[in-house]
Amino acid sequence: MSSAVWYFSRATGLVSLVLFTAVVVLGALGAGRFATREWPRFTVAAVHRNLALTSLVFLVAHIASAILDGYVSLSWLDVVLPFGADYQPFWVGLGAVAIDLLLAIVVTSLVRTRIPAKVWKAVHWLAYLCWPVALVHGIGMAESDAAHGWLIALDVLCVLAVLGGIAFRAGTRHADPETRKLSPLGGTR
Repeated sequence: MSSAVWYFSRATGLVSLVLFTAVVVLGALGAGRFATREWPRFTVAAVHRNLALTSLVFLVAHIASAILDGYVSLSWLDVVLPFGADYQPFWVGLGAVAIDLLLAIVVTSLVRTRIPAKVWKAVHWLAYLCWPVALVHGIGMAESDAAHGWLIALDVLCVLAVLGGIAFRAGTRHADPETRKLSPLGGTR
């Protein structure tokens, strides 16, 4: 295959990271009961869900193009069985771990109405493990990229965004329920 497929694989991996970052941030904001007049809770939840689906499309494109590229030997089994790939087994293995965690989140989300809410919520907490594992996978796979500085800057921005979302959630979790209500001007008080 051509170098265009390799670039496509890298690009879809980066887009997946940005989209999954947004999904984690919106999930944390939604769980923290974030809402404004412009962004009511149902809107935050809908954007979270739609971004999650969009990110899955980019992730499938990333994985398929990495396998089809042929520059290195990767199989579909390497995608789900951690640390068995011939090419950079540790970094590819972290990607497989992230995929396995994500599959658990997706499957339980698809059957959410048929399983106890506590089970879905417990599995959904895996997103807080899945995201950093995927982030580290990307950092490890990009160790020799010419644009390494730019990629690290993107990674730092993603980390800051997720930490901000988690901080919001943690702050509202321990806040007085009265302070979570919307102010007349939008936003939380």
